[in-house]
Amino acid sequence: MRRSWLAVSLLVISTVAFGQTAQPAPLSELSRAVTIPYQQFTLPNGLRVIVSTDHKAPVVAVSVWYNVGSKMEPAGKTGYAHLFEHLMFNGSENAPGDFFKPLQQIGATDVNGTTWFDRTNYFETVPTPALERALFLESDRMGHFLGALTEKNLKNQIGVVQNEKRQGDNQPFGLVEYAQLKALIPPTHPYGHSTIGSMADLDAASVDDVKNWFRQHYGPNNAVLVLAGDIDLPTAKRLVEKYFGDIPRGPQQGPIVAPVPTPAHRVDEVMHDRVATPRIYRTWVVPGLNDPDAVPLDIAATVLGGLSSSRLDNALVRGDRSAVRVSADLQQFAQLSFFEVQVDVAPGTDVAEEGRKLDRLIADYIAQGPTADEVLRAATRDVAARTSALESVGGFGGKAVTLAEGALYSNDPGFYKKQLAAYAAATPEQVRAAMQKWLTRPMHALVVEPGPRGAYEESKSVTGPATFSPSFFHKPGEAPVTFAPSAAVDRSQLPPVGPIPDLKFPTVQRAKLSNGIELVYAQRTATPITRIVVSFDAGNAADPADKLGLQSLTLSLLDEGTTTRSSIQIAEEQERLGANIGAGTSTDRTSVSLFALSPNLKPSVVLLADILRNPAFAPAEVERLRNQQLVSIQNELTQPGGLAARTLPPILFGPEHPYGRASSGTGTPEVVSKLSRADLVAFQHAWIRPDKATIFIVSDRPLAEVQSVLDTALGDWKGEGAPGTKTFTAAVPQAQPRIVLVDRPDSPQSLIYGGEVTPLKGTDEMLPDIAANDVLGGNFLSRLNMDIRETKGWSYGVNGNFRRLLKGVPYIVSAPVQADRTGDSLAAMQADIRTFLTTEGITPEERERTIDGFVRELPGSFETGSDVLGGMQNNVLYGRPDDYYDTVASRYRALTVPEMDKAIRSALDPSKFVWVVVGDAKQVKPQLDRLGLPVEVRTVPQQSAQGEK
Repeated sequence: MRRSWLAVSLLVISTVAFGQTAQPAPLSELSRAVTIPYQQFTLPNGLRVIVSTDHKAPVVAVSVWYNVGSKMEPAGKTGYAHLFEHLMFNGSENAPGDFFKPLQQIGATDVNGTTWFDRTNYFETVPTPALERALFLESDRMGHFLGALTEKNLKNQIGVVQNEKRQGDNQPFGLVEYAQLKALIPPTHPYGHSTIGSMADLDAASVDDVKNWFRQHYGPNNAVLVLAGDIDLPTAKRLVEKYFGDIPRGPQQGPIVAPVPTPAHRVDEVMHDRVATPRIYRTWVVPGLNDPDAVPLDIAATVLGGLSSSRLDNALVRGDRSAVRVSADLQQFAQLSFFEVQVDVAPGTDVAEEGRKLDRLIADYIAQGPTADEVLRAATRDVAARTSALESVGGFGGKAVTLAEGALYSNDPGFYKKQLAAYAAATPEQVRAAMQKWLTRPMHALVVEPGPRGAYEESKSVTGPATFSPSFFHKPGEAPVTFAPSAAVDRSQLPPVGPIPDLKFPTVQRAKLSNGIELVYAQRTATPITRIVVSFDAGNAADPADKLGLQSLTLSLLDEGTTTRSSIQIAEEQERLGANIGAGTSTDRTSVSLFALSPNLKPSVVLLADILRNPAFAPAEVERLRNQQLVSIQNELTQPGGLAARTLPPILFGPEHPYGRASSGTGTPEVVSKLSRADLVAFQHAWIRPDKATIFIVSDRPLAEVQSVLDTALGDWKGEGAPGTKTFTAAVPQAQPRIVLVDRPDSPQSLIYGGEVTPLKGTDEMLPDIAANDVLGGNFLSRLNMDIRETKGWSYGVNGNFRRLLKGVPYIVSAPVQADRTGDSLAAMQADIRTFLTTEGITPEERERTIDGFVRELPGSFETGSDVLGGMQNNVLYGRPDDYYDTVASRYRALTVPEMDKAIRSALDPSKFVWVVVGDAKQVKPQLDRLGLPVEVRTVPQQSAQGEK
C-alpha cells in the first residue's frame, strides 16, 4: 500500500557540465514545504467529512473509505469485504442497476473501488456541476442498499469475484501470497488470510450472510468521506448534510486486536510454478504504519532493493550478475507490514548458493546499516515521488487518498506530515536499529522453481446458505440494524447535473532549438514539476525484420552508463535530484522521458542530454542487459497475456509486417542472443538522433526558460550517419478465421484474445468509431462486458478496442474467462458482436449515455500534466491541430445513432475474426471444437533464457 504523493519544493546548486552533480537542499527543508490544506466536520450520525479545496480544475474527487477490510472477516467468511465491494457497484434502492451507468453519464473519471486488509473504498472524480449526483449515489448505497440486494446479483458477483481470483492466481507467482500468509501469520489472526478469500467461503455466501455483513460495517459512523478539488467548506456541509444526514448510525466498529506475530522459527519452503526463472523471497512481518519503526524500515527496504543503485542491484545484478532483477519493499498496513525481498535468479546460477549469498548480504546490511548518503537518497526519492500525484485530487494516490488514509488509520488526516518529518529526521543509526529489532526475527524463506503447479482450489456449485450465527456480525443480544426510509431527501429521481463547460485544453506553444528540434509546450502551474518527453519517429516498427528486439536492448542500455558516468553514478544522481529518466516505446514512436522537480531542471536536463547523446554501450553492460532481456522474453512465454500478444499480431498482419510483432518489442531469444554492440550503436545513430526527435514539455516554468535549458544541453546535438527508415511494403494477409489454441496446462482460466485488421488508419478521424465501440466493448457498460461478466459471471472483465496505429488499426477483444466456460464465452461474444453489427445496433439511450460521458469527462481526463503531455503527443502523431481537444466536445455532440452504427459496421467484419485462446488444451479444446471454426493447437515454446554470465 502506497501513501499519497504530495508537492515539495527543492532548492539546488546546479551546473551544466556533463560530469558534475548537483547538490540538493536539506531534506528537512523539503518536508516542511509539503502541505495539503483541509477542513473537517462530523455529522451527528458519525460520518467524518474532510474537505480540501483546490480550484485548479473544475472537478471534485469523491472518496468514501469504510473501516472494513478482510481483517474483520471471521473464519469461514473470507472474501466478504471484497465481495461487498463488488455488490455495492450493482445499484441501490433508488439508483438500481450498475453504478457505472449514472457515473458514466455525469463524466466521472478515476471510478473504482478497492478492498484490502484494512479498508474498502469507493472513489470517483466528477465535474463540479455533477457533484450533487455523485453524493446522491454514494449516500444511497451507504443508507439505502439492502433492498437492492438480490439472490441473482449475489450469485453473479460471486462468479465475478471467483474469476478475479482465478485471473490473479493464473499468473506466474500468483500463488505466492497464500504461502507467505500461511507461513508468517497464524490462521486465526485478522491478517491471516488473503483479501480475495477462498473459493469455498465464496461459494457458501448467502443473501442473509451479506446483508448482515452490511448492517454491521457500512454505517456512516464507520466511514470517512473526503471531497477534494473544486469545492468549498460551506457547499460541502450543505450537500453532505442533505444526502448523508438522515442515514442512521450503525454498530460501532471496535478496535481489532492484531499484534505483530512472531514466527516460532524460520520457514524454508519451495514451490513450483510455470515461471521463467527461479525467484527467491525473504519476507518478515513487521509493525504497521503508525509504529515509529515504520519509516526507518521503509528506508531500509529502499536502500536494500528499492533504489536503482540499491545494495542488491549493485551486488547481484550489476556486480556478479547472478540475478536479473531484485527488489525490496515495505508493504505497509495499519497494524502490521511485510518487509519483502525478491531476487530473480539468473539462468545458470545455483539457486541454493544464491539464497545463501542473499542471506549473507542482508545479514551484513543489518549489522552495518546504511550510509548517510543512502538514507538521504532513499528519503529524497520518497518525497520526490510524492510530487507527481499532487496534480490528482483523487484516483489511487491523490490528495483525497492521503487525507482519508490518515483519518482512517491514524485518526489524523495530516498524518503525512508526521511521516515526512520522520523521513527528514531519519539517521543511519535509526534505520540500523529498526532492522536489528525486526529483521533478526524468523522469516519466511521461499523459492519458486520452474515446474508444474500443484492442485488448484476450484469453486464448487453453490449448495445453499451457510450455517452460522449472526452473532459473527453483531454484539451479543444486539438486534440487526434497519434503516428508516429517508424523509429529508427526494430519492425518487437523481439530482440534475448543472451545465458542464467544455474542455479548454491548455494553450500549446511551439519553438525550436538551435539544431531544429521542435518543442511542443504547455504550461501547468499547480505543482513545481517539469515533464519532458523526447519522442523519436521510431517505435517497434523500426526494428529490423531480422533483428527483432534490437531497439528494446538499445533503449535499456541508454541509462546504464555514458562516456562520463557509470550506471551507478547515473542512478545515484537521479535519486539525489528527485528526477526520473526512462525510455519507452510504442508501435510507432520511441521516447525518452524526464520527470524533474522544476528547481532541479538544469541538472536534470544535463543528465538527460548525457544519456541521449553519449551512451557507452559498455560490453559488460551489454551482456548484463542482454541476459535480462532474454529472461523477459521467457517471462512473456509464461504469462497468458504475453503468449496472446506474441501469437495474434503475426497472424493478423503477417510476420514480415512491422506491425506483426509482439507489442513488448523484446524479440526472440535466437536473435537477441546474437546482437552485437555494433548493432546497438548503429540503431542509436539511425533512430535516437535530433532529426528524428520532437520534444514535448509540460512545466510550471515558462517556455523561454525551458527552451534555454534544453538548448544549452541539446542545441548543438547532431546526428551521425544516415537516419533510419521504416518500410511497410509487406502486404497484410487475407483473414483466415480460425481458433489458435495455445496450450498452457493447468490454467484455471483461459484468455480469449481475438480480432481483425480494420480498413482504418491511425490518422483517420475515429471519433465515430470510438464512440460506437464504447457501446460494444470500450467500457464497463459495454455489451461484451455486461453479458460475459455482469450477466453470466464468467469473467472479471471483457473489453474490445481499436488499437490505433499509424498505418493500420486492428480491433482486439480480450476476455479472461473461467476454463470450463471458454467455449460458451467465445460463442457468446461472437453472437454479441454479430448482433450489434446487424440487428441490434446502438440504442438512443446508449448514444446519450456515451456522448454525455465522453463530453463531461474531458476536464477530468486532462487534470494532470502527464495527461496533457499525452494529448499533445497524440495530436502530433495523428496529424491533428494543437487545439483539437477544444473541438472534441462539439464533434461528439454532433454524432447520431445512424452515423455511429455506420462507422463501426464499416470498420468491423465479425466473419474475419481470428481468435487466440491461451488455456489448458485438454479441458478447452473439446469446447472449442463445437464452435464450427478450425482449431489449431500450439504448444508454448520451451526456449532457454540462458546467456553469458
